[in-house]
Amino acid sequence: MKRVVIFGATGDLTARYLIPALAKLYEAGRLPDGIKIIGVDRRGWKNDKNGFRRLVLDSLERHAGSVSAAARARLVTEVIEYRRADVTDAESVISALEPLAEPILAYLALPPAVFAPTLEALKKAGLPEGSRIAIEKPFGVNLESAQSLNRLLHEFLPEKNIYRIDHFLAWQPFPTIMGLRFANGILEPLWDRNYIERVEILWEETLALEGRAGYFDHAGAFKDLIQNHLLQLMCLTAMEAPTALHRRNLRDRKVDLMRAIRRLSPEEARGQTVRARYGTGKIGEKEIPAYADEEGVDPSRGTETFAEVTLAVDNLRWAGVPFVLRGGKALSGFKGEIAVHFKPVPHLAFQRADDPRPNVLRVRLGPDRVTLSLNVNGPHDPFDLEQIELGADFAPQEFFAAYQRVFLDLLEGNTTLFIRADEAEEAWRVSEPILQAWEEGLVPLLEYPAGADGHSVARSGRAVGV
Repeated sequence: MKRVVIFGATGDLTARYLIPALAKLYEAGRLPDGIKIIGVDRRGWKNDKNGFRRLVLDSLERHAGSVSAAARARLVTEVIEYRRADVTDAESVISALEPLAEPILAYLALPPAVFAPTLEALKKAGLPEGSRIAIEKPFGVNLESAQSLNRLLHEFLPEKNIYRIDHFLAWQPFPTIMGLRFANGILEPLWDRNYIERVEILWEETLALEGRAGYFDHAGAFKDLIQNHLLQLMCLTAMEAPTALHRRNLRDRKVDLMRAIRRLSPEEARGQTVRARYGTGKIGEKEIPAYADEEGVDPSRGTETFAEVTLAVDNLRWAGVPFVLRGGKALSGFKGEIAVHFKPVPHLAFQRADDPRPNVLRVRLGPDRVTLSLNVNGPHDPFDLEQIELGADFAPQEFFAAYQRVFLDLLEGNTTLFIRADEAEEAWRVSEPILQAWEEGLVPLLEYPAGADGHSVARSGRAVGV
């Protein structure tokens, strides 16, 4: 695959992640010889080629400073091109793709609202056999739209050539949960309802809106984080063991788990979900305006910037174990982790000790680290207990490293860490009852001050929901 076409070439995703990832791979010599990267967008400059090149160089300077100046210069002069097109207009897209003599990788770095017309245009273009399409999630806005997109894609491409991207699955620490489970005899026998009390999967950011109102105010925290990413991490954490880490085996087990997640009733949504949005506050020394006052936000939409949901898995392994998925913006600190909380021992021989804290296995991002907390004898009194943490650090990564893995898999045709059609639809099956309950006002939209602690926001929301 020697031709990559990025639709949405002047967008934030391309600038922050795609171009830096490609530049890093190019510098390392990991892109195919003779590759061409074509940026397609409706934006125009007096001199399109030089204007886009300046945009790329600026992006690399801001987001990929580790890439050498020489590699950046070669990238923009020898590899990258720009073509202007309206992605919703078939004739315009066809013109931008010419010539279509060889297979292409078409990367849709676009808002979900324009996926369908862009795919219609690509279908009309008649892509060469072997072409691939990569689509950023969220995949659709609900179950019906996801099903419609799948039908449209399958009209002109086989499933093996469709790549629904969730870059969380390529972020170094998160797939580690599979190695911890399936390659260690000490853990897998404990990985069920008999030994695990609850599982928490968290993504809490200090970032506020950061100019993304055009996308985020229509999506909200639940679609952007929980439906889009955290459900995938739940699958890796809770699925049954695949016979091999082959794309079909792994994705079959993920879909099995997704199908076992119980759909919440309206009453369950009232007690098991929290939604809120940030008000004015302070994060560090930075004053943060209320979300409703951010530029581009329509307050009447009631878009949440914080969401939590507690889900149950109806199978033998996980019956009775709550899975807490939580994500939010403008919080006091960054926390991206999978935390597996084990049950306490049934009898504690240390009569003089306070209740020991539970053993928790954590897989963390930023810093990338895996830890296990254990209770041991205290240093001064053998009948006291204290908790220690055993841990290992992963090699530090640049923030766009996940997209390096994404592009390598896209170019090599490896679909293992991408989302299959039925999996995308099952995620909406789980999510739709929650979103419907919210739309009907069954769960109040709370407000928290920017800079609040995520656990405290969730606790206050759960108290309201009870």
